[in-house]
Amino acid sequence: MPRIESFNGIKFYVYNGDHRPPHVHATYGEYEVLVVIETGKIYAGDLPIKQLKQVLDWVAGNSDWLVELFYELNPELK
Repeated sequence: MPRIESFNGIKFYVYNGDHRPPHVHATYGEYEVLVVIETGKIYAGDLPIKQLKQVLDWVAGNSDWLVELFYELNPELK
């Protein structure tokens, strides 16, 4: 499970062997959220509002790289 980024207690992950739609996992303490990379929509889970805003901003600013990484780790989903 490759952690790809970490700041302010938030950890970001993209997994191999994952599922569509292309998404990123973000954890903060006992919370976890899955965010669809291309739309920035929450797929599942929740985070406190302050951390959720940071996650959504980070995903939006790194979306091209995240999509590329997701498909690199999950080539069968292309």
